[in-house]
Amino acid sequence: MKKIIILICFLFITVHAQIKYDDFFADKTLRMDFYHTGNKQSEMISFGKLVEEGPWSGSKKNLIDNLGYGNYFLKVFDRASNQLIYSRGFSALFQEWQTTEEAKTITRTFSGSVVMPFPKKEIKIEIYRRDRRNNFEKKFEYTANPSSYFIVKEKIKPYTNFKVHYSGDPSTKLDIVFIPEGYSKTEIEKFHKDCERFAGYLFEYSPYKENKDKINIWGIEAPSNESGTDIPANGIWQQTLVNSSFYTFDSERYLMTTDYFTVKDIAANAPYDQIFIMVNTSKYGGGAIYNFYSMTCVDNKVSKQVFVHEFAHGIAGLADEYGNDNTYQDMYPTDVEPWEPNLTTMVNFESKWKYLIEPGTPIPTPPEDKYKNKIGVFEGGGYVAKGVFRPTFNSIMNSFSSNEFNQVCKDVIQKIINYYSE
Repeated sequence: MKKIIILICFLFITVHAQIKYDDFFADKTLRMDFYHTGNKQSEMISFGKLVEEGPWSGSKKNLIDNLGYGNYFLKVFDRASNQLIYSRGFSALFQEWQTTEEAKTITRTFSGSVVMPFPKKEIKIEIYRRDRRNNFEKKFEYTANPSSYFIVKEKIKPYTNFKVHYSGDPSTKLDIVFIPEGYSKTEIEKFHKDCERFAGYLFEYSPYKENKDKINIWGIEAPSNESGTDIPANGIWQQTLVNSSFYTFDSERYLMTTDYFTVKDIAANAPYDQIFIMVNTSKYGGGAIYNFYSMTCVDNKVSKQVFVHEFAHGIAGLADEYGNDNTYQDMYPTDVEPWEPNLTTMVNFESKWKYLIEPGTPIPTPPEDKYKNKIGVFEGGGYVAKGVFRPTFNSIMNSFSSNEFNQVCKDVIQKIINYYSE
């Protein structure tokens, strides 16, 4: 049996080692837009459109996602050979909405979009979704012909980009694009300054500061008709670039947008692996979803911490480590191990951070002073107080009384940076 397992692992590694970018892909990007439609109990994914975009800025080496993060998983197959040639995990606003009270009573549609290297030959695109047991089920399949004249080739929303921090070739760097939201034409210079300020914030934190030479940051000069953002409870509605709004899912501080196609249209003006939307407001709020987008207010007294906290959701799939938010229901069933790397329900703790715990540290770990600076298993996380556990008593993923990531989160972020920059 041991020999069989070793052989399977060898064959798995060999298959993926044979995937060479130039064998299957041209040096440009293919984007597929789609729709999630459903309610708390159902979901249908339907096709929207294909868009040809600029040079591929993702890794040309790490084409197969071996991280295992995300509520969804994209697979791209060469249709002739049925060989898996690209994959990527991601999450979406739709699956968060499904855990809200509203999803019990109505059906809604949310926009979704994925990008991949532009194929040289016909491909099969599949999208998978985790079920309640965290197993992936196929939800969507589409065959795409790269020579189809229905692929949109125009730049849908053309704007000028600029370099905020540049380290080199986008295909060997983590590329972050800053999108302005609620900056009028007269405030674009403010956006430039905010980009410099927030890039500086990022490099104050480990492990970003140790990896500055592996990161590019871009900005897009894209003004809004009006300043600020929507605040529905206050009757404030502004004409802005990506239609962001506070009170997403009726949570005052949750600042997001459902206009994902516009977000992707604007991001396409620069190389990007991660999208960060900077909202020109002093009101406290933000949000982020893994490999989707991240967003923050720029002029609040804790904007720096909000930015760094939210970006950790977006880039690394890190979960919130606090346990006192009633916005979501049953987001982390306690009989299933979460995929998020910084939470555990103890169902399969061996797969998480057990290796970092010092001998003698009790599991679960009591919130006593002698353990407050140690890696442990502290109850409370994922918006609930019981049954879900976090790695440390406090960290920036828990509250802003801490201004650093714990070691579990640092290790995950480092792994992601390496993944993009190899």
